[in-house]
Amino acid sequence: MATKADPASLPPDTVEFAHRMFEAARAGNSELLIAAVDAGLPVNILNDKGNSLLMLAAYAGHLDLTKKLLDRGGDPNLLNDLGQSMIAGAVFKAHDDVVRVLAEKGADPRLGKPNAIQAAHIFGRTQLMDVLGATEGDIGPDVPTPLAREGEV
Repeated sequence: MATKADPASLPPDTVEFAHRMFEAARAGNSELLIAAVDAGLPVNILNDKGNSLLMLAAYAGHLDLTKKLLDRGGDPNLLNDLGQSMIAGAVFKAHDDVVRVLAEKGADPRLGKPNAIQAAHIFGRTQLMDVLGATEGDIGPDVPTPLAREGEV
């Protein structure tokens, strides 16, 4: 379960510590972040935008940290406050290895808007469609089709 506390109810030192942990996830600082999780930091803690440590690590393409957070119970199906999934974010950022690991650990490619399958279609990441388990019905008429690149027909 995700943990999102009201920052106003927390001591300033705790808020500063949480900011450091979210920055460690963005920066890929596995040593610091995993030590904190192993010492009791909730792995599914959320920041003020509803992003988890795993979401930030995955979006930034930190494969090793993503694996470690998943191994410690990070939920690959959390959506942030904008309704975005981490697997769709990894598709968008072209972090194919992270997409594969998230999919292997049960990330639902149909969660979020756009979802991971739609994002792969929109951004022409056809190499991920099998990884995501895409089927013919996943891309409806409401999903934009990628524009042909210059020189392509």
